[in-house]
Amino acid sequence: MNAKGCCRNSALKLSTFDWLCDLPENVSETDLVEVQFKNTRKGYYNNVDHLPLQKGDIVAVEASPGHDIGEVTLTGRLVLLQMNKNHITPDRYEFKKIYRIARELDLQKRAESKAREQETMIQARQIAQQLGLNMKIGDVEFQGDGTKAIFYYIADERVDFRQLIKVFADTFHVRIEMKQIGARQEAGRIGGFGPCGRELCCAKWMTNFNSVTTGAARLQDLSLNPQKLAGLCAKLKCCLNFEVDVYKDALKNFPEKNTTLETISGTYYCIKTDALAGLATYSTDPRIPANLETITAKRACEIVEMNRRGEKPDRLGGVNATVKPNAEPAYDFENVVGQDDVTRFDKPDNKRNDRRNNNRNRNRGADRRDRARDNRREGRSDGRQDAGGAQAQADRRAASHDRQRGDRRPDNRHGGNDRRNKTDKQQNQ
Repeated sequence: MNAKGCCRNSALKLSTFDWLCDLPENVSETDLVEVQFKNTRKGYYNNVDHLPLQKGDIVAVEASPGHDIGEVTLTGRLVLLQMNKNHITPDRYEFKKIYRIARELDLQKRAESKAREQETMIQARQIAQQLGLNMKIGDVEFQGDGTKAIFYYIADERVDFRQLIKVFADTFHVRIEMKQIGARQEAGRIGGFGPCGRELCCAKWMTNFNSVTTGAARLQDLSLNPQKLAGLCAKLKCCLNFEVDVYKDALKNFPEKNTTLETISGTYYCIKTDALAGLATYSTDPRIPANLETITAKRACEIVEMNRRGEKPDRLGGVNATVKPNAEPAYDFENVVGQDDVTRFDKPDNKRNDRRNNNRNRNRGADRRDRARDNRREGRSDGRQDAGGAQAQADRRAASHDRQRGDRRPDNRHGGNDRRNKTDKQQNQ
């Protein structure tokens, strides 16, 4: 795959993976090119001069008035598919032309215009507040040549900004265009990461924003906690609609939630349903969980049919119909997640372990020798500092040794005289 076909070859939002970028006949199918500007603003332009454009090229395109600078994000057949996805009819769309590949002067002028956007947005908010308008300036985008500025604003009500446009024109000396966007569109332009840890859908791929209601959360048995259901835009998360159709199809196999099940032992009320697992939990009290029984959707429909005929089963669960709440579900496949390790084919490196142990023992021996050397040094230094005490101790030791020798000498002499006397007596006899 060519580097030009990568999904995120730049910092732009709503990037598309061009999986046909390496085909030579792809570009020759159409002269239409998709060009993207700041954040999520895109446009479709006609390459009338047949320039050799690739994804990622910076081009100068026709604007009203002047020209604008953008980045090529799609070429060839995928442009037609993208237009069909966005409900754009080529016969009714006014295609402007691409002038040229951007020059160094064009890039410098665009950088200067972009540097003014943050300061302009702050000043525009102050002006709107001074005029007492109930609106929020969310973003400001300058045209590539710096002759026009687009102000994106959010307002809950209709705003009369005719006076605001006059003040903006006198203050910024450019042509003014106002565009109203919603909270979800603002989040898409700013970007960020959702609670799931992934990039926001409105900044990555979503362009059509359908209305989201709390009915989608109730259908999926989600907790109606505003902090968990709301996204970064402070509206209900768009992903609540992603699995609504799946839950609707799964709930067709269940009886109505307000339908009670009559048995000989009592009346049961539905308090919880697991649509994807096909299980329903019933209680003998409609307000609190009491004597809970979890059965399959098929068994619940059977009991409803029996009640219509005037029959009552002995108990809620039949044979193989009652499911223990803590029982593990039976899978028809083998779950091997976590059994394989990435390093399962690596051979154990015993030499490395032996080398590590030898180094550890060698370090321990060196530490012992260092401690012994330090102790000897401390002993010598103490002897130098207290030489008089050491000399006195040596004198006492020598005197004690002399006394011991003096005590042994008399004993030896007496012992020698006794032996000589015994020898003389034996000779005389």
